[in-house]
Amino acid sequence: MSEMVLISTATSPFGRKVKIAARAHGLYDRLVIKAGDPWTEGDVVRGANPLGKMPAIVTPDGQAIYDSGVILEYFDTLLPTRKLFPAGRFETRIFHALGNGLIDAGLLIQYERHRRPKEYSYEPWIAHQTGKLERGLASLCEHAPDPRVADAGAIAVACALGYFDWRKQIDWRARFPALVDWLDAFSEATPAFDATRAEH
Repeated sequence: MSEMVLISTATSPFGRKVKIAARAHGLYDRLVIKAGDPWTEGDVVRGANPLGKMPAIVTPDGQAIYDSGVILEYFDTLLPTRKLFPAGRFETRIFHALGNGLIDAGLLIQYERHRRPKEYSYEPWIAHQTGKLERGLASLCEHAPDPRVADAGAIAVACALGYFDWRKQIDWRARFPALVDWLDAFSEATPAFDATRAEH
């Protein structure tokens, strides 16, 4: 069986999305995982993705595919039927966009706090990104993807919540307790979530 090379880190929430999708849909044994470092000049990830962002996959025929959403689209072409982005299910794409947006906002907060020199950290920017987290999580309390289905939308939302558990950009468990039950249900239905948490 042909192997694919996944370039990521153990802690990338977008890389975790890809790993969960691969595990949940029987593709994980076809992955060879190679560590990447987007902050290092000449790193392997920059060879696969000119933007230097992770994750990226190199297919058996040498094609580089990025970003995580496009990789999930590629995975769907390897399955008998589309499982990650089911045909006609625009709601899945909307939840996927929301989950990705939450992760993006969380990353921007993390970079502002830990990559920018402390004296230049801009609190209004952090507050702007935190507002996105608050509105996005509140909307999920009203309407969330089915936690029993490991499609791209549910995986993205779960990875966002897992990322906030790790980096603590927002105390979502205290502020949005309905999502605690949602994530518990997702992790029970999709063991790949806990399997990938161990890699953090």
